[in-house]
Amino acid sequence: MIHHLKGKLVEKNPTNVVVDCNGVGYFVHISLNTFSNLKDEENIFLFTHLQVKEDSHTLFGFKEKSEREIFRLLISVSGIGASTARTMLSSLEPAQIRDAIASGDVATIQSIKGIGAKTAQRVILDLKDKIVKIFGIDEVFVEQNNTNKEEALSALETLGYARKQSEKVLNKLIKENEDPTVETLIKLALKNL
Repeated sequence: MIHHLKGKLVEKNPTNVVVDCNGVGYFVHISLNTFSNLKDEENIFLFTHLQVKEDSHTLFGFKEKSEREIFRLLISVSGIGASTARTMLSSLEPAQIRDAIASGDVATIQSIKGIGAKTAQRVILDLKDKIVKIFGIDEVFVEQNNTNKEEALSALETLGYARKQSEKVLNKLIKENEDPTVETLIKLALKNL
């Protein structure tokens, strides 16, 4: 119904923003990902999703169209509501969620607060084919990359490094290097940790 908002940023908080569009103030729920991508500029543009319920109309805003697409896919899964989907997009970047679903990485999805093993498996089962089709991801590449990442992560944990911090560094290294080996990932990660 409301595709996007373009207007003046009146208020900005980690969970919501107020956008003034020609004198009408829209209260928009956002993820931490969108919050961190919003610059403190006067005029902003947000893609939106309007959720209509019996007792409320709730507007969700996204800096990128791909984040809105992932949000809509997530809320299509039984047991995942809008607030859970927003939490997922606040915990991981949209690309991380997309890649985890495409590669069947239950551990990454389950690492999000409030997501159990069954829900993580349901998300992957319901969305894997849709994610691959919509985003045109090559499953084999993602899985191989993910296997290398998991092996490197396991090695770093064995060396005593915290999983969350190691995972952040590895994700950054995978983006920067084309098809890195496990050894390369570990060596580069040790320099960055």
